[in-house]
Amino acid sequence: MAATAKTAVDQFTTAGNKAFKDSFEKSFTTVAEINAQSKKNFEAMVASMTAATKGAETLGAHAVAFSKKAVESQVAAAKTLAGAKSVQEVIELQTTFAKTAFETYIAEVNKMAETVAASVKETASPINARVSALVETIQAAR
Repeated sequence: MAATAKTAVDQFTTAGNKAFKDSFEKSFTTVAEINAQSKKNFEAMVASMTAATKGAETLGAHAVAFSKKAVESQVAAAKTLAGAKSVQEVIELQTTFAKTAFETYIAEVNKMAETVAASVKETASPINARVSALVETIQAAR
């Protein structure tokens, strides 16, 4: 009977050791997976911020270029108006300048809107990819 009790204790000890080892390995694997996911999340955030910064720089460059072009256009219009020979010519020149300035402004606003849309898409893309990966991981774990 003592041999049977010893065998039972040995089996219990072996089973306990195996369960502990399996649990430890599973926990270690889970921590490694969490670290890998965290690294990918951080990389996605960096990529997102890089895209946002690039978009802001592009918008800034567009704004500076547009402002410079607008000032040059206004100076040229003022010179042209100064050389007008009649009130009628001033009105015609001013009307043409206003129409051109408005059309140029609308075109620039559209260009900036396209740049913003592209920037938002590029900024969100890395984050969206990580969210999709998280959803896939959660669904796979079910």
